Amino acid sequence: MEFVWVVPRAVLLREPIHGLLPLDPAALEERYLAPARESGFFMERRYAEDHPEFKQVIPYVAVCRDEQILCLTRLKTQGEKRLHGLKSIGVGGHVNPCDALEGGCLFQQACSRELHEELVLPPAPLSLTPVGILNDDRTEVGAVHLGAVYRLDASSIEVSIRETAAMSGGFQPLDQLEARASGPENGFETWSALLLSSGALRAAGTPAS
Repeated sequence: MEFVWVVPRAVLLREPIHGLLPLDPAALEERYLAPARESGFFMERRYAEDHPEFKQVIPYVAVCRDEQILCLTRLKTQGEKRLHGLKSIGVGGHVNPCDALEGGCLFQQACSRELHEELVLPPAPLSLTPVGILNDDRTEVGAVHLGAVYRLDASSIEVSIRETAAMSGGFQPLDQLEARASGPENGFETWSALLLSSGALRAAGTPAS
């Protein structure tokens, strides 16, 4: 049985959001992350998946290297069946109870854990830049999730896929991925297509503390 961090929809979405809402670090913290920590709690994932009155907050990280982004394909052995065979530029996942035991920011802990679970990365602190909030209530998956989007600068570090049984892929040119995402049958999971279409990954921003 898995438990995940959820927040009442009414706390986070006081007005409709579709796609990426770009936010600087201070605005992201004040408007979304702080309320999500204060009003959130752990719920059985099986229940949360069927109740869109709650949003499961998902740290979602685009791994960037100069003008390239790590693009992954989720294989059939991956846990979420609804995403099998789709391409993704986001590394991340649910916030679990273990993230609350580490101290510090709940979402930063989950972000770091997910990155190191899915990718082979150096143990040193990672250069993460907040990008914004990603929401899509038009799909079954999106209706119960809310993405906290970050950009990881991997220009000076080695990165490889750890979960090779669940994912394949590598770095690809950003402009090619953006062009592909603009098509109707692009092969991307919805969040990745929305994030690529936003153009937000071209801005370096300020690393998160």
